[in-house]
Parts: sequence; structure tokens; C-alpha cells
Amino acid sequence: MVFEMELQTNNLTVSMGGKIICRDLDFAMRPGECWGVLGQNGAGKTTLLRTLAGLHAPQAGAVNLDGKPLQAQSRHEVARSLAVLLQSESGEFWGSVLDYVLLGRFPHRTALFGYSAADEAIAQQALAQMELLPLAQRPLNTLSGGERQRAAMAQALAQQTRGYLLDEPLQHLDLRHQLQAMRVFGQLKQQGKAVLMVLHDTLWAQRCCDHLLLLFPDGRTLHGAAHELLTRDHLEALYQCPLRELMVEGERCFVPGV
Repeated sequence: MVFEMELQTNNLTVSMGGKIICRDLDFAMRPGECWGVLGQNGAGKTTLLRTLAGLHAPQAGAVNLDGKPLQAQSRHEVARSLAVLLQSESGEFWGSVLDYVLLGRFPHRTALFGYSAADEAIAQQALAQMELLPLAQRPLNTLSGGERQRAAMAQALAQQTRGYLLDEPLQHLDLRHQLQAMRVFGQLKQQGKAVLMVLHDTLWAQRCCDHLLLLFPDGRTLHGAAHELLTRDHLEALYQCPLRELMVEGERCFVPGV
């Protein structure tokens, strides 16, 4: 039986290097929701995402997954519910692209050694979603930055979790592959998955996110419906620069007010 996932914070305070990232944050990410996290460089978006994934200990408060404290659950248990896409990975992977994507199946693996035919089929499907199937047998370290980013997304898709935490998933991607990736994330949302992604482009946030979490430089946060938070006043306070609001074919666009 597949249960609906809820990721919830209670009075969460997060810090890094003496800087407060957020104070007393209470929010819940539920099935079928897509959250965007916006903030300046250095605001702590990555640190917050790592905290939500259980990879960084909060200063105070708690993160609960399915009603249980995240820190009380094993990494194997968490990995069956949450897939995490980080900006960078430590070390180098010397296997093929398919081998790399198959790592997403590790939390579900039943055999002591290797992966099943079903695991390989899931990995190949994820590669196809990211238009990487022709490169499946290529060494991962021969790919371009954008191709490696798409391989990392394919690995997360192969994990087949109920929730996805994505740190700048659009980095290194050209416009075509940005559109492709956001379509895939939209499909996850339609399937009842919960998605949270760190973004820099407010247009993608407007198009794809129904909820936003804004991280201000002083540790304040705002969260709620995207259409309520995507205003010039909120974004000027968030990015601390003047903005111009433009309408392009019925869509609001925010650009620096130079």
C-alpha cells in the first residue's frame, strides 16, 4: 500500500556558520503540491533543503516525515520516501550513466548483489524521461555539465519516492531542457507527489509552483500561495533591489529596475 507523504516543520530554526537561516518555521508539504524556495545567494536555501532532508541538524525545532521525527528514522527508510537532488556531489563516479542512475534504486533493492531487471527498466525509463537513453553506456565523467545535471535528475526519478527535494534543478540546463525538466516535475505533481525546488527564475516559480517559501537575508520567512507572494513588493524586499513588473502575453515578469 502506498501512503501519502507529509513533510512538516515545527518551530524550525536553522543556522550555518553563525548565520540564522530561518526562525521558528512552521510549514507542511503535502501530496500534489509543488513548492518553490526563493532567496538571495547565500540566504541559506541549500542549508534549509539539507535540513529538510535530514542532512543538516537544526538549531531548534524539528522536521517530521509522515508524523515521525526525521532524525529518528534510518537513512534507508527516509530514502524510500524522499529523493534529494543536491547542487554538487563529493568525489567522482567512474561508472556509466546507467550505473549512476541505478543508484537511485538502492533503497528499494532486494537482491544482495546487483540490481534486478525491474530496477534496470525503471532506470532506463528515467533516462528516457531526461532524454539521456542514447548515452546510457557512456562514462558519466565524459558528460557535459548539463547532461550530468539531467543524469542526476534521472537518478532521483529512478528512486520513485513520494517526495522530491531539488536544489537548483535547472542549473547548467539550456532553455529547452529547462522546459523539459519542469514538465517532468509537473507530471510528478499530477501523480500526487510532493515537490520542493530551489529556484532563481521567478517566471518558472510562477508557472510551476503553487506554493512558495521566501528566505529573507535576516532570517525571516514567508510562505503561502505562490500567486499571493509573487508581487513586486515581496520580491524587492527579498532581493533588496528595485524591480520592474512587466506583462508579456498575459504573464507577469520581474526584471531588475535598471
